[in-house]
Amino acid sequence: MAIIPQYHHIEKKCKKIFRPRKIRFDKKLIKSLGKNFFWFSLGGILGLFLFISFLYCAYKELHVGKIYEGVFVDNVNFSGQNPSKIQNYFDRKNNLLRQTIITLQSGQITATISAGQINFGYDSKLLADQAMTIGRSSNNTPTNVSLMLQAYMNTINLPPAYHYSEQKLNKLIEPLAQQINVQPVDPLFNFLNGKVITFRQGINGKILDEEALKKEILVKLENAALVNKKEQLTIVMPVKALPVPIAASEAAHLGIKERIAQGSSEFYHSAPERVFNISLAASRLNGIIIKSGEIFSFDKAVGDISSLTGYKQAYVIDNGRTVLGDGGGVCQVSTTLFRAALSAGLPIIERHQHAYRVGYYEQDSGPGFDAAIYSPTVDLKFKNNTGHALLIQTYIDTVSDHLTFAFYGTRDPNRQVSISNPVILSQTPAPPPLYQDDPTLPVGQLKQVDFAANGADVYFTRTVTENGEVVIYDKFTSNYKPWQAVYLKGTKI
Repeated sequence: MAIIPQYHHIEKKCKKIFRPRKIRFDKKLIKSLGKNFFWFSLGGILGLFLFISFLYCAYKELHVGKIYEGVFVDNVNFSGQNPSKIQNYFDRKNNLLRQTIITLQSGQITATISAGQINFGYDSKLLADQAMTIGRSSNNTPTNVSLMLQAYMNTINLPPAYHYSEQKLNKLIEPLAQQINVQPVDPLFNFLNGKVITFRQGINGKILDEEALKKEILVKLENAALVNKKEQLTIVMPVKALPVPIAASEAAHLGIKERIAQGSSEFYHSAPERVFNISLAASRLNGIIIKSGEIFSFDKAVGDISSLTGYKQAYVIDNGRTVLGDGGGVCQVSTTLFRAALSAGLPIIERHQHAYRVGYYEQDSGPGFDAAIYSPTVDLKFKNNTGHALLIQTYIDTVSDHLTFAFYGTRDPNRQVSISNPVILSQTPAPPPLYQDDPTLPVGQLKQVDFAANGADVYFTRTVTENGEVVIYDKFTSNYKPWQAVYLKGTKI
């Protein structure tokens, strides 16, 4: 746009008037102001710190040996109190609480437990110590100041803490478990006409859930503590079912199709009591199913061997002597089962020899093919690695004195088992007979209580192959001591 000439000088004057001027800063002045502000701020901060420190120290001095303001325990205000006040307060509550009684019930079984019996109550000393330590953490002043302020402004409430004797509680529960617990009874089976037939149904067991019961008892007592009066409470004891390991309906689908192995032994000239015990123990194995992958324990399967479970006294090896004992002859059963497991090619997990050579076990076998048991420390164990279940069948002939165990399952055509003859490395003759005076026998009467046996170091091997490859190689070694005959000589007049 063109400028009218007569106004040209006016425009120049305006530009001169409104031209911005450059502002010049004095660097020395700015530096001086910055220093003053810094020292003023630092002084303020130091002053505030000193003031807070003074308040902190004064507050601590006012509460020497006392709990800080705003500290509650179980919703009770203990501000400014000596910690012994807390301890005494909760000790008084414990005197009432220990009178609380819980009645435990399960069917016809009833028992009572009191809080006092298990030393249940407030942990008064711990609560006093916890309240006293709030704001008193060692070497952590900022945290202490924060907790003091939090307690003073908003309060800090410590939850109740309890103690009890777990050992005493377990001791009270133990007899209840013994009354309630019932082990399941396995079904027993026969292999007949190519099928597995149940001849004894299984029975489910039950077991006291001890952990759940203890937890419920403690919860009840903690609730009783809040009520602050003597309580009479009731708990129905939690009991869990123990189903039988194998249901009868499962047996038909476990792959039990044919006889895959057997083991046998003979027991000629055994005393009637020994024959009875052999028959009883063998019958308790008849019909048992060993699941695929399961480790079989002879001691567990046969159970207690004593007069209480029906066994008679016959000769056993005990502490280096042949003496009369409950269940003499049961080792004939474990020895026979050991031979069946060897024949099946099963991994032998645990096997023990006898102290000396027992003639019964060599009537139809060389030395070394025996397996001693002595519950609960000496066991026979083997694993079912056939890939299918195994059924144990017992065949005992008390006329011909012959015992056989057969395993039924699914035969693996690729599994081959080779067992060597025993190798006798050395033999030691039996010591001369020992004669001992016995005042209970008439004069001149002799009674043999131990029988001579030569000692021997023996071994045999077993090789199990599958598809031509060795999968198991065992060397079973037995070191039999020489054994002397022992006679009792009567001295009674």
